[in-house]
Amino acid sequence: MYPHPAVSSAAFLIADPTRAAMLMALADGRAQPAGELAYVAGVTAQTASSHLAKLLAGGLLLVETQGRHRYYRLAGTHVALVLENLASIAPSEPVRRLPRSREARDLQFARCCYDHLAGGLGVAVTQALQDRALVVATDDRQFDVTPAGVEWFNSMGLDMAGLKPTRRGLARQCLDWTERRHHLAGPLGVAFMTQLCAEGWLRRLKNSRAVQVTPKGWAGLKEQLGVDERAVQTSV
Repeated sequence: MYPHPAVSSAAFLIADPTRAAMLMALADGRAQPAGELAYVAGVTAQTASSHLAKLLAGGLLLVETQGRHRYYRLAGTHVALVLENLASIAPSEPVRRLPRSREARDLQFARCCYDHLAGGLGVAVTQALQDRALVVATDDRQFDVTPAGVEWFNSMGLDMAGLKPTRRGLARQCLDWTERRHHLAGPLGVAFMTQLCAEGWLRRLKNSRAVQVTPKGWAGLKEQLGVDERAVQTSV
């Protein structure tokens, strides 16, 4: 009996060493731009583009546009599970990563994404908001603020009734370009960061997008959301 066409197609896509390297680089759930996936696989940008197109057509990847950039991620946990099972057959090799400067590390840790909080800290805070059911991610790249969330944000000094949604919504999922996960954006994200700065939890630097967290800020983030400095530093 011949194998199912879908099985053969998926196996063919994964079997190529370049495509396998790209898929494994995405196995942590983060989205990656084509340039970094090309570096991971050790191929040119043009070659990477061709392989990514095949993976998209084969249903193994999804692509998300953020401004002028396109970010690729696995199509779902089912793809990650297949990769994990295949990888368990033989020893895995370390994935190549672009080297980072001190400035790049600072920006990855915490920075302004236009007018809202981004980086490892922004993603950690957003995840904590979701874990506590204060916001809920929706399929249209928005966050719904729950009644408990409205109460919590008000307790943090925000005027939720006074916040006006834009045409893109009140709370938007913004794909973080270093963490490759979503952080909180939109009017709520802007107001939240503004409030954290006003309360002295965060400090914006004059000549950089990097954001510093004050001792008061770490204490408050730990108390309110369980966000721990060491955990954020480890994640980035």
